[in-house]
Amino acid sequence: MVSVVKKVKKGAAYHYLRYHIAGLEKTRYLGRSIPDDVETRKREFELDMLRLQWRPVLECIRAGYAKVPESQRIDDYEEFSYRFTHDTQKIEGSSLTKKETYELLRFNLTPAQKPESDMLEAKIHHQVFTDMAKKPPPRLDMRRAMSWHKTMFEKTKPEIAGVLRRHAVFITGSDSRFPHHQFVPALARDFFKWLNSRDSLKAMSPVELAGTAHFRFVNIHPFGDGNGRTSRLLMNYILVKDGYPPLNIRFSDRYQYYCVLEKRNLQYDEMHFLKWFVKYYMKRNGQYGGSM
Repeated sequence: MVSVVKKVKKGAAYHYLRYHIAGLEKTRYLGRSIPDDVETRKREFELDMLRLQWRPVLECIRAGYAKVPESQRIDDYEEFSYRFTHDTQKIEGSSLTKKETYELLRFNLTPAQKPESDMLEAKIHHQVFTDMAKKPPPRLDMRRAMSWHKTMFEKTKPEIAGVLRRHAVFITGSDSRFPHHQFVPALARDFFKWLNSRDSLKAMSPVELAGTAHFRFVNIHPFGDGNGRTSRLLMNYILVKDGYPPLNIRFSDRYQYYCVLEKRNLQYDEMHFLKWFVKYYMKRNGQYGGSM
């Protein structure tokens, strides 16, 4: 998408970055020679060009969502959470169907012959999300994330609930690599320092920040289990706090989601995950306005 081109003028060579897609072409001057950090500059240029395309769509979605009365938003969070809780739990192996999840959360109807742990985790996740969405805390730090995790798992996995992992973790059937457990506390501190810094929103929209935070948090994998659910909760905290509609990554889209997470984990290439994430977000929230 971004390439290096050379132009010769009066016998002298000049190098440029060239971005070209769907009829849009832009260039950025590099210099008389190709710099050592050209790959970094290519990525930055591509992201700048993508932001020019994303920004009006995302602003349109935010503006459309802002027209929804606050009282209606509160009710919508409840309805949204039925879908979100089903899909985020199902992605991690829950046995509950969408209908069973809805009836459990909406009417407290217990499905037959399903693990009690699946029902408990669904009910608690639903409560954690709706409490957060209705009144987002002003700031998110490791203590808050650990509190969410502890609440979600203390009744089903008390040994890992709200505790940073002290062992290696692997995902069955995946080549994803996660940091050694001795580095997790420092990585988690750095993550929340970044998340709460001005730099995190200096160039990013809240939607970009939500996607980047999701990717970075899940790749630290700070807990023994529940990292995906916690990262998706964190993602929606950022969106809701900044006035954007929340996002449900659907269970039916899990293979695409798995693939882009794993592939980018192996390369630690957050920009490629971000490109997928923003496109998915815009598609899932197109009803509020904007198209791409």
